[in-house]
Amino acid sequence: MPTLSEVFSGTGLLAESINGFKPRQAQTDMAKAVARAINQSHSVIIEAGTGTGKTFAYLAPVLLAKGKAIISTGTKNLQEQLYHRDLPVIKKALASNRKTALLKGRANYLCTHRLGQHGGNSTLVESDVLNELSIVRTWANTTKTGDVGEIKTLPEDARVLPLVTSTVDNCLGRDCPDYEDCYLVKARKKAMDADIVVVNHHLFFADMALKDTGFGELIPDAECIVFDEAHQIPDIASEYFGEAVSTRQIQDISKEITLLYRTVLKDAEQLEKAGEKMRMQAADLRLLFADKPAKGNWVEHLEREEVRTQMSRLEDAVGVVYDVCKLHIGRDKDLDNLFDRIVQVREKLALFTTDQHDGMSLWYETTPRHIVLHMTPLSIAAKFRRFVESEERGWVFTSATLVVNNEFTHFQRRMGLESAKTLMLDSPFDYAKQALLCVPRYLPEPHQPAMRQSLVEVSQRLVKASNGRCFLLFTSHKAMQEVAAALQDKISNPILVQGSTSKQALLTQYLADPEAVLLGTGAFWEGVDVRGDDLVCVLIDKLPFAAPDDPLLQARLEDCKKNGGNPFGSIQIPQAVITLKQGAGRLIRDPEDVGVLVICDNRLVTKPYAQTFLGSLPPMKRTRDLAEVESFLVKTQHRQSDKKKTKS
Repeated sequence: MPTLSEVFSGTGLLAESINGFKPRQAQTDMAKAVARAINQSHSVIIEAGTGTGKTFAYLAPVLLAKGKAIISTGTKNLQEQLYHRDLPVIKKALASNRKTALLKGRANYLCTHRLGQHGGNSTLVESDVLNELSIVRTWANTTKTGDVGEIKTLPEDARVLPLVTSTVDNCLGRDCPDYEDCYLVKARKKAMDADIVVVNHHLFFADMALKDTGFGELIPDAECIVFDEAHQIPDIASEYFGEAVSTRQIQDISKEITLLYRTVLKDAEQLEKAGEKMRMQAADLRLLFADKPAKGNWVEHLEREEVRTQMSRLEDAVGVVYDVCKLHIGRDKDLDNLFDRIVQVREKLALFTTDQHDGMSLWYETTPRHIVLHMTPLSIAAKFRRFVESEERGWVFTSATLVVNNEFTHFQRRMGLESAKTLMLDSPFDYAKQALLCVPRYLPEPHQPAMRQSLVEVSQRLVKASNGRCFLLFTSHKAMQEVAAALQDKISNPILVQGSTSKQALLTQYLADPEAVLLGTGAFWEGVDVRGDDLVCVLIDKLPFAAPDDPLLQARLEDCKKNGGNPFGSIQIPQAVITLKQGAGRLIRDPEDVGVLVICDNRLVTKPYAQTFLGSLPPMKRTRDLAEVESFLVKTQHRQSDKKKTKS
């Protein structure tokens, strides 16, 4: 078996099989740290700067080790990239025959039982979904994996997908007549038999929290668990360690009752009427909140008499469905499953009629049609610490953005990982030569109305100097839309705005048009890898402090204050630093890249905490002069033009 030095050296296995591979000391150091964590069954937290090659740095020791490993990534896209692109390359280089598997959440797999339920009942499906249902049926005849991501003609948010996939709630498990042919069961069996399983954070924590049948058996067998993009974990884990109930769940139960009434339980008219009454009471609860989607403190709204009254009516309506459904138990497997879900909804609704929940934040969020009630723990540190310490295994947490002020303290406290080993590895890129950081002079304060016009003017100058090739990143949808609208009349470049189509489609359009400009919010601050001449300028509208009206953040700030802490310094600043680092990380992705990062926020110059932000960014040359930025971008354009002439 080769040593890690032999794998990563200039004449090693990776150099032999990958064109242009160059050894990086930071990559070798990280691989050795991962190997120690696996061999000694301890936890290690690694910040690996952009360009370190962290994916191969953890894949090599995982492939060379003997036990089972789970690798968890931030998103499904990264999961697929890791499994289909990176893993085959390094497996081939190491001549490894270890078995690998890709496992997604259940909502990604066709449920043949639910597809069959919609066989001859087109009256229950909206007309615009019928065409999508036809596409799914055609694909279902040929698919081997049942992964609905294979259907490229359907949008990611196609309305048909919830009808033909299962949830933890409505899955019949072993009672399902299609259990033997279930695509989810097959995917999980393959994962059980594999040496290395690639999952994503949502799946990992959903199954950890729910102890869902099948995947829950994977974790105890794993001798190593690697979290890539680990900076996302605290928020995702919090979501799954809490409780939630939504009017959408209630609506779905009502729809399924109607489906059963029209197919196999035609004498259960009373149940169908009770289900419809429950659906209407849930819809009436949503009507008590503003039309525009929002988040808020649930306890405060529970003090409103009309909300308390409507919650009581909804609970009564669910109780009636419970009583009537109970009369029909044993007649149909799907109905028995519905009864279990009604029991759960009843129990969860009861949680939200009292405000006595220590250590929890009760909050709500509304969508155009629904309301979701959340109960989220203010801290998951103790729970996650117990989980990590419950078994002897190696734990690896890695990301390009974990450190604040040269310390891992913020991440360690949030995850209960105070005793974990840490390693900080700088990017191999020469930022002083490759990049310029500008905080423009004479800007209004971020909250002042004049700031919007300044953003438009700065954006216009940057787009002109770089002839497109810009990402304009915003901390709010409103700011993004206003700047996009104003730029329409001021620049001739194609303007691509987040939300107009899918993230992947926007990126494809951006890369296809050499003069395009892309405007985005949160989705484009991370997980986007645009290299070379295609991106030479990133503008960030202001420091990305979380919205002060976010109810969960408010609860955490109050809890910190109550315990004698400094909420601004220990919660708000570290989170904003990590988000800023993510946005800034879009700029330089390759040793040959050059570009400008422009942050339009005076606070980076005027506030005492500015140094915490600046000290966490890569060591770029700094300026406050936009003219210097324009000159840099024009020179970059000339260099690109000269390169193209030389090539032709």
